[in-house]
Amino acid sequence: MPSGPHDVRPPGFVRVRGARENNLKDLSVEVPRDALVVFTGVSGSGKSSLAFGTLYAEAQRRYLESVSPYARRLFHQVGAPDVDAIEGLPPAVALQQQRGAPTARSSVGSVTTLSNLVRMLYSRAGTYPEGQGIVYAEGFSPNTPEGACPTCHGQGQVFDVTEASMVPDPSLTIRERAVAAWPQAWGGKNQRDILVTLGIDVDVPWRDLPPETREWILFTDEQPVVPVYRDRTPEETRRAVESGLQPNYKGTFSSARRHVLHTFGSSKSAAMKRRAQAYMVAEPCPTCHGKRLRPEALAVTFAGIDITEFSRLPLKDVSALLRPYAVGTEDGHADLAERHPEQALARQRLAEDLVARLDVLLNLGLGYLQLERSTPTLSPGELQRLRLATQLYSNLFGVVYVLDEPSAGLHPADTEALLAALLALKAAGNSLFVVEHDLDVVRRADWLVDVGPYAGEHGGEILYSGPPEGLRGVEASKTAAFLFALDRQAEHAPRTPSGWLELRDVTRHNLTDLSVRFPLGVLTCVTGVSGSGKSTLVSQVLADTLSAHLGQSRALGSGVAPEADVYEEDEEASAPGTLARLGGDVAALSRLVRVDQKPIGRTPRSNLATYTGLFDHVRKLFASTPLARERRYKPGRFSFNVKGGRCEHCQGEGWVTVELLFLPSVYAPCPVCHGSRYNAETLDVQYRGRTIAEVLDLTVEAAWDFFQDDEAVFRSLDTLREVGLGYLRLGQPATELSGGEAQRVKLATELQRSGRGQTLYLLDEPTTGLHPADVERLAAQLARLVDAGHTVIAVEHDMQLVVGSDWVIDVGPGAGDEGGTIVAEGSPHEVAEARDSRTAPYLALALNGET
Repeated sequence: MPSGPHDVRPPGFVRVRGARENNLKDLSVEVPRDALVVFTGVSGSGKSSLAFGTLYAEAQRRYLESVSPYARRLFHQVGAPDVDAIEGLPPAVALQQQRGAPTARSSVGSVTTLSNLVRMLYSRAGTYPEGQGIVYAEGFSPNTPEGACPTCHGQGQVFDVTEASMVPDPSLTIRERAVAAWPQAWGGKNQRDILVTLGIDVDVPWRDLPPETREWILFTDEQPVVPVYRDRTPEETRRAVESGLQPNYKGTFSSARRHVLHTFGSSKSAAMKRRAQAYMVAEPCPTCHGKRLRPEALAVTFAGIDITEFSRLPLKDVSALLRPYAVGTEDGHADLAERHPEQALARQRLAEDLVARLDVLLNLGLGYLQLERSTPTLSPGELQRLRLATQLYSNLFGVVYVLDEPSAGLHPADTEALLAALLALKAAGNSLFVVEHDLDVVRRADWLVDVGPYAGEHGGEILYSGPPEGLRGVEASKTAAFLFALDRQAEHAPRTPSGWLELRDVTRHNLTDLSVRFPLGVLTCVTGVSGSGKSTLVSQVLADTLSAHLGQSRALGSGVAPEADVYEEDEEASAPGTLARLGGDVAALSRLVRVDQKPIGRTPRSNLATYTGLFDHVRKLFASTPLARERRYKPGRFSFNVKGGRCEHCQGEGWVTVELLFLPSVYAPCPVCHGSRYNAETLDVQYRGRTIAEVLDLTVEAAWDFFQDDEAVFRSLDTLREVGLGYLRLGQPATELSGGEAQRVKLATELQRSGRGQTLYLLDEPTTGLHPADVERLAAQLARLVDAGHTVIAVEHDMQLVVGSDWVIDVGPGAGDEGGTIVAEGSPHEVAEARDSRTAPYLALALNGET
């Protein structure tokens, strides 16, 4: 809607009229340009719908209208927002939290594009062995045919099997499944019966068989075909063979090694691949020695090191190494400039560009990362700061940067570096629209837009828009209560531990020969700056060591939805790293639950209702209705993942793909079921006036009201509400959930279970994406677990949760090789007084009520 002739409002504002995206209630708002604007509100209130779904979506739509249809298809288009008008909106760049699991082939170097420059540096300015021809830039990448080591195909390691990996217990006999790597059930029995026919004793301990027999069973490439006589003793089988008796069938022998490698290489089943990989041992590639590149690429050096060694240096060390080259003060520069001026110039310019880009990363506190560090090992906060660094270096002007919780995963000390970067973007003439919960960022805003008052359909309204101080008087604002400490947190008396779990000889990443004690029966928060080693200690070493001790091949709580069609293991899955030694009261623990931020499913067929198990109860309720009983519909009829009740036109997807010639493929509601996912006969059945499709479309909050009288469903919904997920829809696809949301779904699922014995719950930054009001609710749920006799250990940056914990272990003091030690441990008050702790000052402020 164009401005009228008498419109005297200042021109430096973006004006939104009639926004109705998602739960937004026809709202209108004005926000200033060239300012840091922070959108606040409880989780699910609608702030992201306003910032991303409306403002960014409209900015992108306008930009894409200016490019050709062919070019437009290369963009990920978010679609036109449901809004009447937006005025004064500049071009926008979005920096969102990455959802789902990034590929292991992606690295710090590729995300920042630094790897491209480094490859060019080695190609054009590297030192070559005498007589070797030039290696072009792509020849220095392990992800290209030109660069990948031919033996390991750029993986850096090769997989093989050993006797120890395939026969974990040599005291067992073959009949007792000593060869664990063979298939279970019929497949393994078949191999045993073949060995009986071949005259091999299957009833003596494996270790007592002749070495040459063991070698043949495990490693031979021979595949003899022999008669098999089922369910006969070895003596009966011997007589049957001698007399030429007709066998039950002819069996083909396959050695254990052949079976494992064939299954791993050719099976279409992810579960079968994982089982085969469990018997394989990863070893450094004998050709490239783990460096992933061809010998000719590794023969090229710069500053005396090859490109892999260069990529393994911390970024701060890379910067220090390159700085003399960038200014032309390194040894031999004058000599090279005289003999090969073009090479000297190329080296200096490439080094200069690299140093300038690295300075941005160092200012963001990322100097401890390495170029080759794979992105799946990074926290969401680290990944977002890497992308932010690229924008800082680009020096754009007049752009709106829309950021999604840039402080996620950041220690308060690191948040200060982030704020400096954001203010630098603003100073360069840009606008910043930031969705944020961190009160340190909220306080630094020029303008606040508070959305609420609650989540989902109870939100979507503008409670306040203006300078931060003006929010103080808004009673309906949940943000105001925490921002101005209007609701002082009650003093917490730490609980007394019921015992101690000891972890000794911890050596992994930047942790070296570390020993630490964790109290049992209480809530422990492990703190420290980003990259200090706390996640390595808790989420990796403690989790791996304890799960191995308890006999859990994979820690519980990190699985996928029961109805998920496919579960793909992370590409970088490999043998676990070095385990530590356990001590103390480990016998008191009966179970480990790792509640991580991995997706709860890899396809849209997996959702909130299927993962938590409440959908099973809902389907039973529909199957018990009079019409369903009359038609003999079973609960399976109400699943959209199986034939029978689902719409077969879209196979239960709810939408169909429409291919457009020059534009991206679009998804349209299925013309048969109109997006409901079910066929008409299934939708005839209603439970209390709603179809199964309408129930799946309810938010957790609305379903909580609807299912008040059904205890099993209501209990699940009540727990989901209490962990701050009341705004999610029951049928919301798993692929749409953030890491923090996925983690809280898993936590809610665990809270519903009445576990016996003492369980240890490991959580990795459970407050990610939560408003302080929701952190309070989460803390209450964690207290429930502890009060029930369980142990909770959380890696955490949010001082609000740390203050309410019983024990704090601070790791640091710095990041990378400057961290990896226990700086302080004790109650929150004790750690707040630790001199060498970078967490202590922020913890002290929080204890004084200054959150």
